[in-house]
Amino acid sequence: MDTVWLSGAEWVAVLRIGLGLWWLESWRHKDRKGWFERGTGIAWAADVAGKHKWGFVKSGFTKVVEPRPKVMAYIVVYAELALGLGLILGFLTPIALVGGLLLNLLYLVLMIHDWAEQGQNAMMGLISFVALFGMSWQTWSLDSAIGLF
Repeated sequence: MDTVWLSGAEWVAVLRIGLGLWWLESWRHKDRKGWFERGTGIAWAADVAGKHKWGFVKSGFTKVVEPRPKVMAYIVVYAELALGLGLILGFLTPIALVGGLLLNLLYLVLMIHDWAEQGQNAMMGLISFVALFGMSWQTWSLDSAIGLF
């Protein structure tokens, strides 16, 4: 499919790269010192999960995240960095797209009451879906250059 300026495959790659920049910005603006040293990110999430209207969110958070707050802080923060770099560079792109989709779904469920947050996660999820099924790794990517996928 051709458009005036770019081909269809190139537009899907633009979406992938834009999504990668969005994840990179999410990583960049985090107060990493607060997350890693003071535990502010996980403490905030614990407060949200504790008040959640769905019981499985609170119990899941209590069983999985609360016992290991420092490890989970590193996982969240560096997952966002890895997703951003993977999508921008087009490296392990399908894995990054599925991982980002799952992380957005997790954020979506945790923040079910916050419509502003829901909009961001819904848009990121939609872009991930389009980039995944549009096989965005075929254009402007390391995956394509080295013959992965």
